[in-house]
Amino acid sequence: MPRRGLVAGPDLEYFQRRYFTPAEVAQHNRPEDLWVSYLGRVYDLTPLAQEYKGNLLLKPIVEVAGQDISHWFDPKTGDIRKHIDPLTGCLRYCTPRGRFVHVPPQLPCSDWANDFGKPWWQRSYYEVGRLSAKSRSVRIINTLTSQEHTLEVGVLESIWEILHRYLPYNAHAASYTWKYEGKNLNMDFTLEENGIRDEEEEFDYLNMDSTLHTPAILLYFNDDLTEL
Repeated sequence: MPRRGLVAGPDLEYFQRRYFTPAEVAQHNRPEDLWVSYLGRVYDLTPLAQEYKGNLLLKPIVEVAGQDISHWFDPKTGDIRKHIDPLTGCLRYCTPRGRFVHVPPQLPCSDWANDFGKPWWQRSYYEVGRLSAKSRSVRIINTLTSQEHTLEVGVLESIWEILHRYLPYNAHAASYTWKYEGKNLNMDFTLEENGIRDEEEEFDYLNMDSTLHTPAILLYFNDDLTEL
């Protein structure tokens, strides 16, 4: 395991997050910053939007910017859903919002350029990570400064990934020992694997507001000022 100062762990300068919450995807809802999710994956379609800027075929994609569009796809094939076109009797892509980029026209057309290679939904190039199926809240308390921040994180994220989320609030986050109830956390484990249970279902069963109790991770400074 590499070391940064006194702290062992991954080089977070090149750290790639694996998970994004639906709320994070929803923030990227403009043509200049356009993300969507489908079939459990998150995609940054900003380059596609820039390439086809001003093209009417981009409109259906812009309309769903920041949203999950899994209903556009056949989960078995990963391809756009298909149906029998009532006009031609042929099997065609089903596009209720209208035809969009890389979908062929309903009838043969001489001005449709089909030299783009794979359609955008079959390109791994746009993928940025996975969509968190479930998220939860956790409080991060810096015992040195008494500052507290509440983060929404994916349930499958490791503590390293949560640390990465926390960096905007504390660039020296890796210079701290992360603890819960007095025990050092295993940074490669998830919250649940570290014994920090998600009790939301129990709160719902008891008709109680789960936000009344958000588990807290305490950070203890290691005196090395590692900055990421």
